[in-house]
Amino acid sequence: QVHLTESGGGSVQAGGSLTLSCAASGYTFSNRCAAWFRQAPGKEREGVAAIDIFDGSPHYVDSVRGRFTISMDNAKNTLSLRMSSLTPEDTALYSCASDGPCAGSWDDYNYWGQGTPVTVSS
Repeated sequence: QVHLTESGGGSVQAGGSLTLSCAASGYTFSNRCAAWFRQAPGKEREGVAAIDIFDGSPHYVDSVRGRFTISMDNAKNTLSLRMSSLTPEDTALYSCASDGPCAGSWDDYNYWGQGTPVTVSS
């Protein structure tokens, strides 16, 4: 059974940094893309970053490009998201997803985690 488990969320002041991790069990990141999504209170879920499993190429939404870095540790079978220069607008529940198209929506992916909350205070 596949499980994706996120960790690393928390509370941070604006301008700070956090690194999120997504550990997989019962599954190896090996197909298509893996991604991070976020959903802020009262807003729709949006994809923020994705990584192509085959060539490692990253993809970012404009609002996080230059501040967030997505990476894959194949040895640890873990997906990460390094977030820096955080703003209150980054406050959301961050969730990982795997085995889907890099430009796809949440429903296009086959596996999902439950999410880890990130709160950025001003």
